Amino acid sequence: MPGRIKCLIWIVAVVGMMFLGLFDPGSAPVLAQQPTGSIATVTGTPEGPVVTVDQSIPVIRVFAGPSSFDYPPIGVLLGNESAPAIGRARDREDWIQIRYPGVPGSIGWVWGLYVSLSPGALLPLVDIPPTPTPFATPTINPTLEAAFIGQQTPTRLPTFTPPPPLDLPSFTDAPGASATAIPTGLLILSLGLFGFLGAVISYLRGR
Repeated sequence: MPGRIKCLIWIVAVVGMMFLGLFDPGSAPVLAQQPTGSIATVTGTPEGPVVTVDQSIPVIRVFAGPSSFDYPPIGVLLGNESAPAIGRARDREDWIQIRYPGVPGSIGWVWGLYVSLSPGALLPLVDIPPTPTPFATPTINPTLEAAFIGQQTPTRLPTFTPPPPLDLPSFTDAPGASATAIPTGLLILSLGLFGFLGAVISYLRGR
């Protein structure tokens, strides 16, 4: 019996502690209140004059200065994208200076023919920035170049030596030749005639 009473007391104590932990009268439930007013939203529309890329152009380059030859490209703007306009380049008013975050000074330049300025905007003239220092041009060591590129030895052109004059042989009559010699043609004709007569005689004998 004493063991059962102790076990019952422990069970009642554990249940009581669990009940007190779940239903603590000192802590009141917190109810979240839903806001009833409108919350202000932040839009990305820049204030002041802006430039907008022509929507027919997929992408344009942003340069570090008002020239595509003297300044390097520093970024791009996509078609129909806008950027705050700051001013126009002095003596190069077709170039517009814009606010372009992410680069040194957050300044970039775009060509005015690729963008449209907000209506009624008047931009001040801005001095042209100095051109960047060009990178050092690598030079080739002349000794190293000579080791890989053979030096051509100048050769003299061959001189033209005219050939000796051509000696043409001249034919002369043999000395002592008789003027009454039988012509060769007559001799051949006579032999042909004798041959023909011999053939006729042989034919007649055969008959």
